[in-house]
Order: sequence, then C-alpha cells, then structure tokens
Amino acid sequence: MTGTIINIFTILLGGGIGLALGTRLPERVRHTVVSGLGLFTMALGVGMFLESQQPLIVVGALLIGGLLGEWMRIEEGLKNVGGWLEARFAGGGQDGNLFVRGFLASSLLFCVGPMTILGSIQDGLTGDYRLLAIKAVMDGFAALAFASTFGVGVLFSTVVVLTYQGGLSLAAAQAESLLSETMVTEMTAAGGILLLGLAIGSLLELRPIRTGNLLPALVVAPLLVWLTDVAGPAAMKLWAVLGLGG
Repeated sequence: MTGTIINIFTILLGGGIGLALGTRLPERVRHTVVSGLGLFTMALGVGMFLESQQPLIVVGALLIGGLLGEWMRIEEGLKNVGGWLEARFAGGGQDGNLFVRGFLASSLLFCVGPMTILGSIQDGLTGDYRLLAIKAVMDGFAALAFASTFGVGVLFSTVVVLTYQGGLSLAAAQAESLLSETMVTEMTAAGGILLLGLAIGSLLELRPIRTGNLLPALVVAPLLVWLTDVAGPAAMKLWAVLGLGG
C-alpha cells in the first residue's frame, strides 16, 4: 500500500498546484519530465528482466500472453471503457459538468493501464513500490494539468485510486503464499519487458506498442514455472524408465 499512498499524495499535491496555477505551466517542462521518467522506466525494466533465472520462461510467457491479450483485445477494451464512461456520465460536450468530467477523466488516467496493474502487484507481493513511485510522479503532473482545466473534481479521483490500486496490492499480498520465489522472479522479469514497452510506446513515444495486450504474461509466467516444476521430475522419471527398458 506504500506506493498507493505516495500516488495519492502526488495527485493531491499536483492537483492543488494546478488549481493555483491554472494553465500557466509550460508544456515543454512537462514533456521534459515525462521523457526523463521514460528513460528511467526503461532502465528499471532492463534491471527487472536481468533478474530472470529462466529467460525462456519469460519469452514463453510473453508469446502466450500476447496471443491471449490480442484475442481478448485488452488494450482496445481499456480504451473503450474510458470513452464509454465519459460519454455516459459527462456527455462528451462542452456543457458537461466540469467536476464530473475531471473526476472521471483523471480516475481513468490514474487507474487504467499496465503500469497501475504491474506496480500494484509488485508492491503487494514484494513491497517494492518503485514502479508506483514513478507512476505517482507522472500522475502528479497529469493532475496539475487536469485540475487547471477541470477543477477540484480531479482531487476526488484519489478515492478511486485508493480503492482500485490499493485493492490490487492487497489482493497480490494475499496471493503471495501461493507463489514461490521462482514464480515471483520470472513474473517480475516479464513485468520488466512490459515496462520497456510502456517506456518506448507511451512515455518516449518512439513506436506504438499495445503493452496492455501483454498483461496476461504476468499470469502465464508463474504458471509456466509451475508446469516446469511439475513436468521436470516426471520427464526425468520417464527417461529413467526408458533407459532401464533399453
């Protein structure tokens, strides 16, 4: 929950500054900060992947997870959720309620995305909140920009962040007993690749990458570790039997 608390603080801080400054923050400042965060996120992702003890597990998880994600159209679904909620509650027009629009737009931005899910799981499983801390900085700048346009409704999005993001961390903490150290290591390594995708596709905007469709890799990786642990001894026994039979 530490990462979520930091995230809430930065949203409140950024939103408060945005209410005070209005639209006077230069766009070039925000762009430079986001680019710096993108470079740091890339470095963090590489470091997470290098912790892998079984790179083939990570590759398999990404391939299988990517196929599942494309089949389920996760990335498209996440975008559709945002569009539907804004149209449903804010009307999508200039006369829409600014409070409601600011609340919805900021809540979706802060909660819908691979970084939210991966960071919350990592925080809950290992207590490592570095990824959520990076997200917190970005959300703080986004809250500043949103609050200058939509007003105080942006600050109330922290209720959604606490419920959703904090809930994911708590759920991950409960699942810790079901995951071995190897499972967590390979899941973290797969998450590192997702971070690289986020940095390249979203933060640095070098090339579009549907990182959301790779999210199933976080589930596939520990499953592949489990299958390897189960199938390994069985395969050895089979070879022993065949060897005796020969």
